[in-house]
Amino acid sequence: MSGEKIALLGAIAGFTIYLGLPIGRLRTPRPRLKALLNATAIGILIFLLWDVLAHAWEPIDAALGKHRIASATGNGLVLAAGVGLGLVGLVYFDRWIARRAGAPGEEAEPGSSAGLWRSAPGRLALLIAAGIGLHNFAEGLAIGNSAGNGELNLAVLLVVGFGTHNATEGFGIVAPLAASGRRPSWGQLGLLGLIGGGPTVVGTLAGQSLLDATLSIGFLALAAGSILYVVIELLAVARATTLKTISTWGIFAGLFLGFVTDAIITLAGA
Repeated sequence: MSGEKIALLGAIAGFTIYLGLPIGRLRTPRPRLKALLNATAIGILIFLLWDVLAHAWEPIDAALGKHRIASATGNGLVLAAGVGLGLVGLVYFDRWIARRAGAPGEEAEPGSSAGLWRSAPGRLALLIAAGIGLHNFAEGLAIGNSAGNGELNLAVLLVVGFGTHNATEGFGIVAPLAASGRRPSWGQLGLLGLIGGGPTVVGTLAGQSLLDATLSIGFLALAAGSILYVVIELLAVARATTLKTISTWGIFAGLFLGFVTDAIITLAGA
């Protein structure tokens, strides 16, 4: 299979993320719907956090089982450093963005394009997209490696599974915007989709000739740290709504969606 066709596989898997993004265009959703959207995004991201850490830990666990202590230690340090950088690094990055936008917590004018990204919901949407993008880069590595090794059936099945999963991730990206009542433009949704889904294509191209366990662990660890940071932020939003019952059901629904889409990948033999 040519490099162009392999890249097309990655594009199909990555850009299904756009299927969930139009939810961000909802007009002034009701408070209960806002709480449900926010909580469902939390559930999806909690599943992603578990999924990412599980995949990052697999090679470390395998090395420990074979008593390859040096390899396990090295990859374990990469995992710890990546999670720490993704989590703590975003704290300082978010503070830096907030300072540039004005006083912490200050909202910019919602009418301008820059105003959306300077708002707390806009920054959170960008952070979610970046974390999911790191995760999707690792998925792209798996697709590219399978296709590059001639395992086309497996590559196609991975595309189907990852593509289905990414559709739910698009919803997770825009949930903070929908919950806040801010309506991003179609161009802004396009940018969020590119940040979240584009790395799948890049990973697919790189995976044709490269699949290094340590590199994969590093990207997965960064994704895990950034996703954890976003989950903490969204949980604070959920608590502020005081709609505990709806939030609980939303988190459950998000977790359920995550496991269902992951089951599709497993049934496909990935």
